[in-house]
Amino acid sequence: MKLADRLLTIVVTVTLTSAVWILVGSFYIDDLGTGGMRAERRSAGAPAVGEGQAEPGRSVLPGESASLIIPVEGVTAAQLSDTFADDRGDGERLHEALDIMAPRGTPVIAAAPGTIGSLFQSEAGGNTIYVRSADRRTIHYYAHLDAYALGLQEGQQVSQGQRLGTVGFSGNASPEAPHLHFAILRTTPDAEWWEPATAINPYPLLTNR
Repeated sequence: MKLADRLLTIVVTVTLTSAVWILVGSFYIDDLGTGGMRAERRSAGAPAVGEGQAEPGRSVLPGESASLIIPVEGVTAAQLSDTFADDRGDGERLHEALDIMAPRGTPVIAAAPGTIGSLFQSEAGGNTIYVRSADRRTIHYYAHLDAYALGLQEGQQVSQGQRLGTVGFSGNASPEAPHLHFAILRTTPDAEWWEPATAINPYPLLTNR
C-alpha cells in the first residue's frame, strides 16, 4: 500500500472513532443531566411534561399534579392584576389574595382538583368555598360568590375546571364591582382547618410571571 493511501486510511479511522465517542458521550451527558433533573422534579411532586402538567414553564405548587387555571371562566392572564400585597382594613392587614373582576353571574371554576372542605357563609366573604388538595397541604379559597353550583356539597371531590358557582358581591364586596376573591393557603396535612397557614400569591401561578 502506498504511503498516501495508508495516511488516508488512518485519517478516516480516527475521524469515525471520534464521531462514535461524541455520540456516546452526548447520550450519557443527557441521561445523567437532563434525565436526572426530570427524575428529581417527579420525586418533588412536579410531573414531567406529558404526565399531566398543563404546559411547560407554568408554576406548580408541591403536591399538585398540574398548573392552576384561572378560576373565572373567560378571564385571561392579561386581565389579571396583582392585588396580593394591597392594604385592607385601613392598612391594618394585607389582602393576601387575588381579586378577579368579572360580571355578576360569570361561572367560577375550580383552579385545581381537590375536595370541598367547607361551604361557608361569612360576613366578610359572603358565600365562600374551601377546596383542599389531595395531599391536604393546599387550600383554595373562593369568596364573594353570588351562588353555589347546583348540588355542590361538603366532602365532594371536584375536578379542575369544574363549575363551583358564579361571581357575585356577597359579603363585604361592592355591588358596583362584582369579583371573585381567590386565595391560596399552604397548611399542614394534619391541620383540621387552615391553621397554621401561609398565604401564597396566586398571581404568578396564574400568569407565569
